[in-house]
Amino acid sequence: MPAKAFFSVGSGAGTYFWMASTRVNTRNPAYRDIDALIDSERRFRLLVEGVIDYAIYMLDPNGIVTNWNAGAQRIKGYAPDEIIGQNFSIFYTPEEKAAGRPAEALATALREGKYEAEGWRVRKDGTRFFASVVIDPLYEEGVLAGFAKITRDITERETARNALLDSERNFRLLVSGVTDYALYMLDPEGLVSSWNAGAVRIKGYTPTEIIGQHFSRFYTNQDQAAGRPARALSIARETGRYDEEGWRVRKDGSFFWASVVIDPIRDQNGKLVGYAKITRDITERREAQMELARVQRQLAESQKMDALGQLTGGVAHDFNNLLMVVAGNIQTLKTIAAQDPKTARAAQAIEFATQRGAALTRQLLTFSRRQRVNPQPIEIAQRIDSIREVLSSGLGGNVRLTIDIPPGVWPITVDIGELEIALVNLVINSRDAMTDGGTVTISAQNITLGESESISAGEYVAIAVSDNGVGIPPDVIANVFDPFFTTKPVGKGTGLGLSQAHGFAHQAGGTVKITSTLGHGTTVTIYLPRTTGVVVDTMPSELSNAPARTGTVLLVEDNPEVASASANLLEQLGYLVRWVPNAEAALEEIERNGIDLVVSDIVMPGRMDGLGLARAIKEKRPELPILLATGYSEAAQNVRADFPILRKPYQMHELSRALAEILPGEA
Repeated sequence: MPAKAFFSVGSGAGTYFWMASTRVNTRNPAYRDIDALIDSERRFRLLVEGVIDYAIYMLDPNGIVTNWNAGAQRIKGYAPDEIIGQNFSIFYTPEEKAAGRPAEALATALREGKYEAEGWRVRKDGTRFFASVVIDPLYEEGVLAGFAKITRDITERETARNALLDSERNFRLLVSGVTDYALYMLDPEGLVSSWNAGAVRIKGYTPTEIIGQHFSRFYTNQDQAAGRPARALSIARETGRYDEEGWRVRKDGSFFWASVVIDPIRDQNGKLVGYAKITRDITERREAQMELARVQRQLAESQKMDALGQLTGGVAHDFNNLLMVVAGNIQTLKTIAAQDPKTARAAQAIEFATQRGAALTRQLLTFSRRQRVNPQPIEIAQRIDSIREVLSSGLGGNVRLTIDIPPGVWPITVDIGELEIALVNLVINSRDAMTDGGTVTISAQNITLGESESISAGEYVAIAVSDNGVGIPPDVIANVFDPFFTTKPVGKGTGLGLSQAHGFAHQAGGTVKITSTLGHGTTVTIYLPRTTGVVVDTMPSELSNAPARTGTVLLVEDNPEVASASANLLEQLGYLVRWVPNAEAALEEIERNGIDLVVSDIVMPGRMDGLGLARAIKEKRPELPILLATGYSEAAQNVRADFPILRKPYQMHELSRALAEILPGEA
């Protein structure tokens, strides 16, 4: 069989072989080895030429391209006949050619046995691509035969890498530039490993001061002692997130209310590598929420009192008129029954019930702040001393009353009747809290208060009623000022005592506070503003000492039964009484003369009520005294000090005192 001789010649697409034939012995093993080698080289050539993702080609020792594969043509754009014989520096950018990079690459390959690099290369059309380049020197029998060069287009990978780097850089800039949030990293042990500008602003530490420190220093001492920092990391690690709000501490020791979020950070294998922590200072938001809650509480309180006022105001007028009929006629019954002890006791019981009914109505109206008050400057020590006997009489034998008011307590301006009712209610409550006896102490002192949600800043007199009774449970004390709320057994209390004190204090421009300890007692303190008004003697004079009255009274009252009761009281005081049912009739009666004073109800049917009548009389007969009376009326809220008002139901001594204040020479 013919033998084959091979001569290799470099040409177009690779190394080609020229073959000559001769006869040889095919049984010789040497010839069989040559066939295997030829087959192996043929397969390798096909492999190289078929690769299109890599540019694989040869350079001679001077850098001249000697062969070219399909990948090189696809990546660089040159056909074999265009590039073979050209120097490989044609693929470099002008900047790199000027810097001698091609020659440097070959020199490095010769010196180190290999050259690897990444950089920009140029295609035939002038476009650039980012390449990964490997150059290996080739030797034949120890002599340099050239270089093998492999190039890969990694533009997409580089673009993605650069995009990732840009994204990371932008994210770092974002995080470092945020000032409203503290954004920082913790290592798995809780040590701070990064720190942004927001953390500097919110917490006060610079990066050099805090990086490497444990994040627990941001917690209060109490939270540190309770193990809250470690608990936060544990929850974040186990549940994937931790968030809360609470107090945190700045570098200067000041506190701020923080919203905190902690997220665990894990690598691709799930191993914990640290925590991302976000903290925001929400102190202002919390204060705004607290202020909103305070306003909502005030609104609810106002709506509650308004609803109560609507309820009580609607029935107070009619109810007090009914009581007026009873109170006006009881004086006649008492006179008739003076010689019959049994009947006299019955009349006394009726009178007491009438007074109690009037007091209940007044307490409701005071709580709802719909009761017209007659404020006067008073000395609190003098006023409490004047009702000491009344207060003591209601305590019983096993409870002692102590009054502790030092000299120099400032005067206050209050409605005397409402003050006395409030004190009586508080003393009775203290008595009921001491079933085994004890001491009730009434004290007063000057105090200066700062601004709060319930009172303005200023100078106040604090009037306290204290006992050493059973005390009030904490879950109950928040409700004690609500109307009709009571802890006493059924029939033992109305639930209006503390609510009346509450309404009185706020109507007088002050407030009321309560403190209590179970087993030790309770203290209710009423804070009333200091007054600069002139204190006058308001002590009542005895009715028996009042001079006899004469003159004609025009009684204006639309209810005949009430008119009869009122006329009865006026006649017992010595007056002649003319009665008319409305304002128009009253004006006609006044035109006839002979009227010395006018007593008029406020609420009446017709075009003109009692207040309108009083103003009309004031315009026509300014010298004529006028006394207005009402059980309750919205119109009375606008009277102010223009005309005196007598509350229904009234008794004879109250009517006498009111008339004495408006009649010339009798005040």
